Amino acid sequence: MAGFQLGSAIGLSLTPILMSKGGLFGPFVIFGLSGFLWVLVWLSATSSSPDRSPQISKSELKYILSMRPNNIVIGDKPKTEKVIPPFKRLLSKMPTWSLIVANAMHSWGFFVILSWMPIYFKTMYLVDLRQAAWFSAVPWSMMAVVGYFAGVLSDTLVQSGTTLTLTRKIMQSIGFVGPGIALIGLTMAKNPTLASAWLTLAVGLKSFSHCGFLVNLQEIAPQYSGVLHGISNTAGTFAAILGTIGAGFSVELLGSFQGFLLFTSLLYFSAALFWNLFSTGDRVNFDETN
Repeated sequence: MAGFQLGSAIGLSLTPILMSKGGLFGPFVIFGLSGFLWVLVWLSATSSSPDRSPQISKSELKYILSMRPNNIVIGDKPKTEKVIPPFKRLLSKMPTWSLIVANAMHSWGFFVILSWMPIYFKTMYLVDLRQAAWFSAVPWSMMAVVGYFAGVLSDTLVQSGTTLTLTRKIMQSIGFVGPGIALIGLTMAKNPTLASAWLTLAVGLKSFSHCGFLVNLQEIAPQYSGVLHGISNTAGTFAAILGTIGAGFSVELLGSFQGFLLFTSLLYFSAALFWNLFSTGDRVNFDETN
């Protein structure tokens, strides 16, 4: 996930420079061509399984194979006659909805901050667009770093005997309550440096969500993790669309970003409460026969 945030930081930093050199469409051309280049890297580096990878070492392969029986739950044998996933059963369980709500809130905050913060700094603190992009890019780099430590903390909790359910609730609570508080601080910041510090704290703490809902998909239903990811990510996409559009309408109607940021904080707190009430780290029975 660190690559995801570093990509955001690099994109925000380079876009004003590319626009000044290549015009409005400069970033689109450069980033688009970079995507084609990455496809070549991806195709040459991927493999269907670890033992088929030309880059894996013997010691790493031995480690993966030795750990697989104890740590990877394959699930029941696939039923070839069941092509369509049990959407009704999946949506009848509250842990599924906790994932949907968490993904929606995570995407709402992520894309609102990603899309609007350069303009926020330009509007609120009268910094030029290139400097505003820099203020907005630093938090994403912090998110990449903090995400690593969040992962280490999550694994340490599990290895020390903390249940998966409690671990996921702790991680997700930090990932939602932390940004909610930091965004309130952002609305009260008097200068761009202090605002950048609050924004960095908000974005950095968001990375704890990667050890919350994002891994919980495989824990509650390993046989349906792909479907659950698709369902929850669809909600996340709609939330991202509503959030970025809503921020624009809010600024136009209210004349400032503060009201929308406070509303986003309220959503963070509500999503944290919903997650703690209904999420679980235990495997959920989605079998239609029960």
